[in-house]
Amino acid sequence: MRDAVTFTAEVLLPRLTVHRRQGRVAVHPTCSTEALGATAALIVIARTVADEAVVPEAWGCCAFAGDRGMLHPELTAAATAPEVADVRRLEAEGGVFDAAVSANRTCELGMTRATGMPYVHVLELLERATRP
Repeated sequence: MRDAVTFTAEVLLPRLTVHRRQGRVAVHPTCSTEALGATAALIVIARTVADEAVVPEAWGCCAFAGDRGMLHPELTAAATAPEVADVRRLEAEGGVFDAAVSANRTCELGMTRATGMPYVHVLELLERATRP
């Protein structure tokens, strides 16, 4: 069985046409993409729809952990601090990000809160990019 991100990268991407590319995209891998072996697929999809897809070196678990980030936002703030600093450094070096993606809704919530950038599911960005 494959998750949606891996299935999309392997089966759907070759059949899709990208009509609208993003400029620069920040990519936040997740604990689940790592556990499923789907992080490479996440990055492939991001690179397909963007001129540049950047994974911050300091990425790590966002500590949202289901509802923990809602009940204890300080956990997410502490866990994401290194990645947030890396994102800010990357913006200073290469310019702002046009989009930010991940592959898990609660991670997207945690990273949006931490960085102030709206993180969306990578398949959302793909859908927008392939819409005629």
